[in-house]
Amino acid sequence: MNSTPAVPVRTCVAIVNQGEICLIHRHRADGDQYSLPGGLLDPEEQIPAALARELKEELDLDTTALPCDPDLRWVLDQATRRPGSHELFRRLHLVHVLHAPDHVRNLIAAAEQDAKDTTRVLWIPLAEAADLHLYPAVGPALAGLAGLANDTSTMTVQLPPMLDHTYTWR
Repeated sequence: MNSTPAVPVRTCVAIVNQGEICLIHRHRADGDQYSLPGGLLDPEEQIPAALARELKEELDLDTTALPCDPDLRWVLDQATRRPGSHELFRRLHLVHVLHAPDHVRNLIAAAEQDAKDTTRVLWIPLAEAADLHLYPAVGPALAGLAGLANDTSTMTVQLPPMLDHTYTWR
């Protein structure tokens, strides 16, 4: 039996500390792109294990150092076409939130560990991050995180989908 989902699942996390969010910054030909740390689930891999693996690979962050697990907060469906392609690019993004204490922030690498180039890891104020070109496109949802530092609810919300007319590839 094939366990590969029809739509690839990407798990990622908005790591927040002192009103700032941790983002991976990539320079693209059409402009800058900022990504939430994360990646695709491997076949047979559970979501928490995939998120832990990706945080270790990208940020050198050992999730056993976290005081609590990231909360699944948003689900976002992506159905876009990349430039030069007529094929539909699909992803289901599972976006977690982690309100990280200072000692966890200090453990996060300053550059993406599994990048072939010198991709920087930046801390950007939430209010500014909401207006950046983000992948996945969670900008409007980020604006609400600033006042939720003590919110421990795990209510998951489905965000508006990323479609060709709402998202531009960079």
